[in-house]
Order: sequence, then C-alpha cells, then structure tokens
Amino acid sequence: MIEGGFIQFEATPETTAWAKAAKVEADKVLADPAMQAKWLRHGKTWFVGVDALPNDEQGAINGVPLRGPWEGMIPGLPLHPAQLSVVYDGYPKKDEGESDKAHQFRLKRDAAHFDGLLAEGPQKRRFMKEPHAYILGIALTDAEACPLVVWPGSEEIMREAFTVAFAGMPAAMWSDIDVTEIYSDARNEVFECCERVELPMKAGQAVLLDRFVIHGTAPQGKSKPPKDGRQIAFFRPQMASIRDWLRD
Repeated sequence: MIEGGFIQFEATPETTAWAKAAKVEADKVLADPAMQAKWLRHGKTWFVGVDALPNDEQGAINGVPLRGPWEGMIPGLPLHPAQLSVVYDGYPKKDEGESDKAHQFRLKRDAAHFDGLLAEGPQKRRFMKEPHAYILGIALTDAEACPLVVWPGSEEIMREAFTVAFAGMPAAMWSDIDVTEIYSDARNEVFECCERVELPMKAGQAVLLDRFVIHGTAPQGKSKPPKDGRQIAFFRPQMASIRDWLRD
C-alpha cells in the first residue's frame, strides 16, 4: 500500500529523457487516422490510447530506459505498452449517445473511477477483471490544465470494500463476482469522506498511485491544455496472481 494513496515525483534527467522520447512516439500515434478513429472520445477532446505507446517490457522506448525515483517502491513486473492519455481543449464535450448522467458525472466528479473493474453487458455490471499492481503516470507535456485528480484515503475504503466482497471466496472466483453495488457504495463513501486533490504536473514529472485509489481527470477550467494536448503515459502492470491483489 502507498501511504496517502499517491506519491508525486519531481522530474529527473532520466524521467525527462524518457518523456521526450515517448512524446516523439506519442505524436506519431496521435497523428494516425486509425488511432484517432479508435480512441478519440467526448467530442474529440480525450484520446484514450490504451496500450498505444511502443515501449518494451522494461518500459524503454526508442532505446531510452525507463528510470525514476519510484524504483525500489514497486515490484519488477513486465510492462505492457503504456496508455497514452491525451486531453484537448474543451474537455469534456458530450458524445452523441452519452447519457446526461454520465456526462454530468464526468463534469462534476472528474469521471472518478477504480482501475481494473470492467463494465460488462447492457447493464454495465462491474467485475474485477484486471488486478493491477500499481499505476505509474509520467507527464509528456505540461499537465496543469485538466490535471489528474485523486482522493487520498480512498485506497483504504476500496480495499476494505473488496476484502468484504470477496471474503470466503476462492481467488479464482473473484473475477466472476458482481461488485457493482459494493463499488458504487464505496465510491460514494469516498466522495463524502475523502478530500479531492488535483495533481498538476510538468513534463517529466511522475506520479505513483496505489492500485486501490479512486482517481479521475478534472474538466477544463480557466487554463487550457497545450495545443498538442495534455499528454500522460500510464503503466498499470497486472499482478502475477490475483490472490496477491488484496495484500498490502
């Protein structure tokens, strides 16, 4: 567990070099019409970019290694291609077909969510399908507009909620247990009990999140994202065993 739910790191020569190398590839991804068609959401103001960056399993990109002050704090797991999350001017616009309730939640609650829960079926029931070990974000551009938002202390509430939900159940069955109401109730408790904290970042800065922390993206305020977007690369490696997911 990460005390307080997150650790924000200042840029170092290593993280700055990685961010510059990653941005070169990010700009290629963002210019690709096929990737635009696949990942642009909310009136083309958010590029979701799951697994969009071409890094290797150690996080290196174009020969530039992924090194930073988080080393020694996280397990040495193979890394997936990083998510390239990009927010553009006007975020969030309302998508055609998006409900007013969903849009208002994005506006008023920063689309606050818990990573790893997947919505399935027409009723969007929630199941724990992706047991992440941690969340590591590295800013590729200045991310002062539409910053990452976290609720410190939410990691304790969510961990307790899922511990109760899965109590007495074999770990192999956890991914089949519908946790929709448990998740919704716990998240509402987070909104009532935990402080909302914005985490603006400059290019090369990084943030390490506890895997249980509730987080989201702030809607655009007075400041605008850069012309090429507020770009953050996210790593969320999977736990080697879901059995370890509830352990500290």
